[in-house]
Amino acid sequence: MYSSKEHGFFTISGNLATQYVQAVGWAMASAIKNDTKIAAAWIGDGSTAESDFHSALVFASTYKAPVILNIVNNQWAISTFQGIARGGSGTFAARGLGFGIPALRVDGNDYLAVYAVSLWATERARRNLGPTLIEYVTYRVGGHSSSDDPSAYRPKTESEAWPLGDPVLRLKKHLIVRGAWSEERHVQAEAEILDEVIQAQKEAETHGTLHAGGKPSVRDIFEGVYAEMPPHIRRQRQKAGY
Repeated sequence: MYSSKEHGFFTISGNLATQYVQAVGWAMASAIKNDTKIAAAWIGDGSTAESDFHSALVFASTYKAPVILNIVNNQWAISTFQGIARGGSGTFAARGLGFGIPALRVDGNDYLAVYAVSLWATERARRNLGPTLIEYVTYRVGGHSSSDDPSAYRPKTESEAWPLGDPVLRLKKHLIVRGAWSEERHVQAEAEILDEVIQAQKEAETHGTLHAGGKPSVRDIFEGVYAEMPPHIRRQRQKAGY
């Protein structure tokens, strides 16, 4: 998983809701050190059924951690409708209220609305007013992953009826109406961004790809994990020739 210490970006976790617990712990540590940094974490609607979700809310509420807990409600987990994870709760945002955490539910496809609630939650955290939970209502049009076939568990035409629309197109139309943008500038911006992405890809590929070059040493598997390497790990490294 990727991370950037320079930019305060702690690595995401591949184990569903664990990043919630990590973010709350990170925020608590920041508060204990009298730091001004806050934490934010994102999970999907399906992950709210994990025990880590509830553990994180307990600690965030109890210790008033300066953290923003985001739930991306895209209607479908990998194969189950969001109503299963939501259970008897009316909304995912309502779950935050049960823990005494201020919660909001916002149109996740409205850039300006998302920006506004994020600013509000950020200000609360920086003023030591505690955590905020935000539910973003959106829709996952594509598959959950490259190995997922959503047509196996949901209607093929369901996405066409989804009313909130593409967030990029909505913002584009809004800015054009207000005179702050234009079709010509949009085409230019797309070309500039595509060029930037291609250049970044080329730079990344100079370090190697999955198919050629740049493969790390087997020794790297054993480095940077333990402050003092346990004997059984040391033996494994020796068997690997290092």
